[in-house]
Amino acid sequence: MRPAAALAERLGLAVHDLELLQQALVHSSYLHEHRDLAVGHNERLEFLGDSVVSLAISDALYRRHPDDDEGVLSTRRASIVSTAGLARLAGRLSLGEYLLLGEGESQRGGRRRPALLASAFEAVVGALYLDLGYEAASGFVVALAAPELTARRSLGSLKSPKSRLQEFTQRLSGERPQYHLVDAVGPDHDKVFRVEVAVSGRVIGVGEGHSRRLAETAAAARAIEALRETPGDLAGQTEGAPELVAFGPGEGEPEDEEGEEWEGFGEPEDSAAEPWVEFDLELPSDAGRDARPDAGSEAGRGGSRWS
Repeated sequence: MRPAAALAERLGLAVHDLELLQQALVHSSYLHEHRDLAVGHNERLEFLGDSVVSLAISDALYRRHPDDDEGVLSTRRASIVSTAGLARLAGRLSLGEYLLLGEGESQRGGRRRPALLASAFEAVVGALYLDLGYEAASGFVVALAAPELTARRSLGSLKSPKSRLQEFTQRLSGERPQYHLVDAVGPDHDKVFRVEVAVSGRVIGVGEGHSRRLAETAAAARAIEALRETPGDLAGQTEGAPELVAFGPGEGEPEDEEGEEWEGFGEPEDSAAEPWVEFDLELPSDAGRDARPDAGSEAGRGGSRWS
């Protein structure tokens, strides 16, 4: 079974244009190595899907959180549509299993890379939008992101480690964290950076990553955990400083370097343990571009079932 057909079966949606969905799964590295097997990669679909995802999430948050102001809604949206957030959604679909990657990209762990998974997720949404229409595509996104949309997380817990740490140290001591590169070892394609973060000359966290930015994010996260245990060590007092929110279960690693700044730890595959979202999606009668299946069948009714 082709990846597109297998994914369509997994989604439970009445996908009509399997060629379009297949293109959403083609990474540029695959096209470079198999120009005779693919008509194009997924980057144009990713561009389109990005807007569909953003609007769908924005609309859902607006309706579900009537007491939140614009700033809080923006922060909530950013935590969901960030690279880490979208990779988490992709993980719920096991999307990495269906991607068409070049041999080198696959060997480098591309099926687990948050940036690659997030981009592919947007491409899939773009394909669903073109094939089935906005209502179907947005309904799919909102149903999949239901745990994040309904969560009553504090505003602080939605911010990245570097943002949390800077807010804490500036209010506490007036100092901004300073990040220092300690070491960078390994070949260029797999280099590991080690970074220290210090405040007022005192090192409060150390982190590693496959880019300097990733290492800085990891160092900030370690500093936050240390300061939560002994916050007075930084300046002798904590009055007036914002709460350092503890990281949730499974949090521990920053996201891929090609994405936006971290908005949540954990490899996307970890989220497969999260509850599946179960929903029924009624497609509008004019959704899609091709002839409909038999109206009496479940596919013809546009019914969808997550299991």
